[in-house]
Amino acid sequence: MMRMDTDAVEVNFDGLVGPTHNYAGLSFGNVASMKNRGQVARPREAALQGLAKMKALADLGLAQGFIPPHPRPGMQLLRGFGFAGSDEAVIAAASKAAPHLLAAAYSASPMWVANAATVTPSSDSFDGKVHFTPANLVSKLHRSQEAPQTERWLRRIFPEGERFAHHVPVPVGQGMGDEGAANHTRFAPRAGMPGLHFFVYGHSVFANVEDTRRLRFPSRQAKEASEAVARAHGIPSRQVHFELQSARAISAGVFHNDVISVGNDNVLLYHEAAFEHGARAIKSLAAAYHALYPSQPFHLIKVTQRRVPLVDAVRSYLFNSQLVTLPDGSMALVTPGECQEVKTVAAFLRQLVEDGRTPIRRVLSFDLRQSMRNGGGPACLRLRVTLTKRELAAVPGAFLIDDSTYGRLVEWVMRHYREVLAPEQLSDPELVAELRAAMEELERVLG
Repeated sequence: MMRMDTDAVEVNFDGLVGPTHNYAGLSFGNVASMKNRGQVARPREAALQGLAKMKALADLGLAQGFIPPHPRPGMQLLRGFGFAGSDEAVIAAASKAAPHLLAAAYSASPMWVANAATVTPSSDSFDGKVHFTPANLVSKLHRSQEAPQTERWLRRIFPEGERFAHHVPVPVGQGMGDEGAANHTRFAPRAGMPGLHFFVYGHSVFANVEDTRRLRFPSRQAKEASEAVARAHGIPSRQVHFELQSARAISAGVFHNDVISVGNDNVLLYHEAAFEHGARAIKSLAAAYHALYPSQPFHLIKVTQRRVPLVDAVRSYLFNSQLVTLPDGSMALVTPGECQEVKTVAAFLRQLVEDGRTPIRRVLSFDLRQSMRNGGGPACLRLRVTLTKRELAAVPGAFLIDDSTYGRLVEWVMRHYREVLAPEQLSDPELVAELRAAMEELERVLG
């Protein structure tokens, strides 16, 4: 029998942008990241933009939390590549001999917590707990160092025991990449009802699916990794569905499925080029949903190439918007400001709201330009966690956004973040001391 939690709510835990936000261009396959490589970033502005979005959604009555940045630089990464001595000596040596490794060690990519983990709510797991598996992120060197600290933050925010269960990342191996919730969507009539877990993968390690397709950029998510997460969380097989990401989308710069589709409750907004098997994939997904809820509507909103060309979808990050359910039961699409700058996308959004035949009633636009220039929009910045009231009460209040928490975090950012940061400034020895001081004070802010 399926469990149902009538008081459950979805909580968005956004990644707080770290003080080393910079444009080193570390992510091949991410068009925006590579395009802006070497430009000057504005870490303070980036963090404040992210916090403003968190506060605005909290003010709308949505449950909102945050996940802190990771300590940087990642000294273990640099020492693993043979650099030795004091931290300062390691930084100096790496800046001369291997600046690309230094840039990886300073990466602020943990801000995109859609890649932090995959989460299964208690209504779906075998033991009635909320389950977390940190993503191994092995496809990119700079992100492969994140899993241990991600696990530490998740265990601190969601203390293991009666309500929360934590797993180790999927074992690494050639092609065994797990990129977290960016390739996972859960569908149900509403939060708290048992859901259909939709996993999208780019290749299969053992079936060699990718070998039969010509890809401009490598795919990142292995089917076997998604299967491992679903297995570890104990999700019933009838509540799990897999589909293959299209080669066309990957080659256009769609490195994660959340760059080409977005879902929430009983709605999926997707581009017609999202899935390799096109209409057949959508029909199969709908059948899996209706096997759980035969009499419930499932809104499948297809965006055609003619209406929004794939290049415009990637440029605007239309599908990397957040789709959220408001307190009145309607839905809002939380978009980056760039969506209003691309004519085809802006026109589609106007028509979407005016149409009135879908649950999406509002479009909210946010300035997240600093994150967007590095290849991450609103959906990249958040990890969705469905919690009952008792589970939410177990989360330390310091990690939940309200007026007080927001104010403390803004003050912390203003004190410790540089206004500008260029890739060549990563060799500055003073930066290490600044970052240590920032993280020490953040611990005090968190109590």
